[in-house]
Amino acid sequence: MEHPENNEEYKGLTVNSGVEQPSIINPYLKRSRFRRREFTVAEMVEGIIKGDVTILSQAVTLVESVNPNHQAKAQEVIEKCLPFAGKSIRVGISGVPGAGKSTSIDMFGCHVLDLHGGKLAVLAIDPSSERTKGSILGDKTRMEKLSLRPEAFIRPSPTAGSLGGVARKTRETIILCEAAGYDKIFVETVGVGQSETACHSMVDFFLLIQLAGTGDELQGIKRGIMEISDGIVINKCDGNNVDKCQMAATNFRNALHFFPKSESGWMPKVLCYSGFYGYGIKEVWDMIYEYIDFVKQNGYFDYRRNEQSKYWMYETINEHLRNSFYNSELISQKLKEAERSVLAGEQTSFAAAGQLLDMYFENLRK
Repeated sequence: MEHPENNEEYKGLTVNSGVEQPSIINPYLKRSRFRRREFTVAEMVEGIIKGDVTILSQAVTLVESVNPNHQAKAQEVIEKCLPFAGKSIRVGISGVPGAGKSTSIDMFGCHVLDLHGGKLAVLAIDPSSERTKGSILGDKTRMEKLSLRPEAFIRPSPTAGSLGGVARKTRETIILCEAAGYDKIFVETVGVGQSETACHSMVDFFLLIQLAGTGDELQGIKRGIMEISDGIVINKCDGNNVDKCQMAATNFRNALHFFPKSESGWMPKVLCYSGFYGYGIKEVWDMIYEYIDFVKQNGYFDYRRNEQSKYWMYETINEHLRNSFYNSELISQKLKEAERSVLAGEQTSFAAAGQLLDMYFENLRK
């Protein structure tokens, strides 16, 4: 029987309904109490200049947002922070995945803060999944020492489909960090190996981290990334790997002679170090400061900053034109038709693209 308690034999049995279970939500909880306060542009700028990390983080989130209202507010904040920016040393750090970029940044950051003081901002870029569009954003876990330093600000950001392994808004984030008083800024790239020009166009010194024993080191002369590097360092030079690193460094030095002289007149140096054990960290930083002094004396430092500003102006124009094209109602309607036409072999890809562009510009003239 499904319910024996209802049987005539158990007339004297009484079944209680039980104690009513309390709600899993605290009735005294007021959700509005946990809402983040939204700062005005003036409050945000004032907080950034004072070095408030919480407000700086919120400003960076605004910069990275795709919401048009957030973007407009972020641009106001950036414009007001511009007079306080530009007084830092920007170092781009790249290398193949597994080269030890995050571990090296941990050691580099602690060394430079101990030796030179000041404040350090680390803008770590994490690759976004092409399928889910998500990122792990876990670079802080490999910067155990630096993440405990109050004078260090570590901000992981997703690539969100950006080329060059650098987040689209990193350039603007640098301005905010400089306005907050960070006089040393590290930009860590994804480490794709061949498309790091975006990072190179926003830093003063571009450091390439390489490994020894991963194949023919002379393959490095085929990579365009070596042409834009201001310094090359061979990581994991410890234990039984020292001889391999020294040999790799010699091969890279020989390979650099095949490249034309850089605009700055600087000849990139090749050094060996161990990010895990901290060997050779001082020599790497001596090289970076030697380069900064060199380019400031010959005027290339200011020239490069100006060229970078022009580059990002044109990049912003291209980005806005692209967004305007794809957000057009006319184009969104005709795009599927053009795709079907191309797939059916009725017209070439170039003809379809030209037709869509003609429609777009004709619509703008109306």
